[in-house]
Amino acid sequence: MNVLILGSGGREHAFAWKIAQSKLLQNLYIAPGNAGTAHCGTNVNLKVTDFEGIKDLVWEKDIDLVLVGPEDPLVKGLHDFFLADEVLRTVPVIGPKKDGAQLEGSKDFSKQFMFRHGVPTAKYATFQKDKLEEGYRFLETLSPPYVLKADGLAAGKGVLILDKLEEAKEELKHMLVDSKFGEASASVVIEEFLKGIELSVFVLTDGISYKLLPAAKDYKRIGEGDTGLNTGGMGAVSPVPFADKEFLKKVEEQIVKPTIKGLNKEGIDYRGFIFVGLMNCDGEPRVIEYNCRMGDPETEVVIPRIKSDLLDLLQGVASQTLESKSYETIDEIATTVVMVSGGYPGEFEKGKRVQGLDDVKESLVFHSGTKQDEENVLTNGGRVFAITSFGRSIEDAVKKSFLSADKIKYDGKYYRRDIGRDLMG
Repeated sequence: MNVLILGSGGREHAFAWKIAQSKLLQNLYIAPGNAGTAHCGTNVNLKVTDFEGIKDLVWEKDIDLVLVGPEDPLVKGLHDFFLADEVLRTVPVIGPKKDGAQLEGSKDFSKQFMFRHGVPTAKYATFQKDKLEEGYRFLETLSPPYVLKADGLAAGKGVLILDKLEEAKEELKHMLVDSKFGEASASVVIEEFLKGIELSVFVLTDGISYKLLPAAKDYKRIGEGDTGLNTGGMGAVSPVPFADKEFLKKVEEQIVKPTIKGLNKEGIDYRGFIFVGLMNCDGEPRVIEYNCRMGDPETEVVIPRIKSDLLDLLQGVASQTLESKSYETIDEIATTVVMVSGGYPGEFEKGKRVQGLDDVKESLVFHSGTKQDEENVLTNGGRVFAITSFGRSIEDAVKKSFLSADKIKYDGKYYRRDIGRDLMG
């Protein structure tokens, strides 16, 4: 099979690394890819939203399957574009069509969907600019902290959690009236704050059946002890000690099954990954959000724990035969530590020369923001590497990741040294 992966981050490198091991694979292309994915297949300099360029590439390279990494092309209708095209319609796309991608593309749609299908979540209301005063009144009915979410995609920055009522009202005005997040905050979802421990559960579905992938916990804030600004993710652990079999059974019965059933009921043919962001509230699962793709950096701990052939599973999604596919995971714990550029998530410089990659022997190094010049690997993003290691315990695995991270050198490198510490019993 000839496979095309769309994306350029650590998630896409993890996909490429895993698919490159498949006996079913003939040629692998990654667009645009990074310096790491170049070792798994052929990088093609193409934007993930350049639908015409993607069409030409699929035609030219005789691509048999397209795996979409990020949400943007899905929300913009890449899958629909394929189905509407004479040349492309027989090429399977792993990732939902525009209607299914609304689970992530619109917070209001996803909340309404949860309420329609009895999926446990926080109470909420949605407001536009002309209903600002009503938004203020709704905030007054809630207890702090207050959760404000831009309805549309805001590059992972559209969620605010605020402790003071006046501050929440001020931010609501900034979002609705001053367009703080542009079009994304033309509507704002105000939500009840859920108290508990956060985790992510991942589902691969062909629209009829599903496979429950390993659960993971990620670390969003830049500073140790979960302090400072939110980032795209500073590390992750899988499996999650507080998500035992009993809890995951509740997740499956109360959330996964009603979600798949609800999509079917609404005539949404969903083929791809569903990322369920959850809160464990005293042993009861509550959904914070859906995403229509895998998470990053969670993919870097989830995919390496899958023993089965990923390409075989994706073929099952494409042909709606996923139920008959063999699926196994390994028991070992995986941890990933994300190395970032100095200044991230604020302003940072790119183009720093990376050294020491060949010295890493005990861990998998997934490239998140890198590029290759003639001789060197250079930094090319805020998040630069995700260092994934295995162990019998979280301490074991994360220690290897830290040792490996120490061997990699570039100007301004930074990583959190407390990933997984809160889970160590």
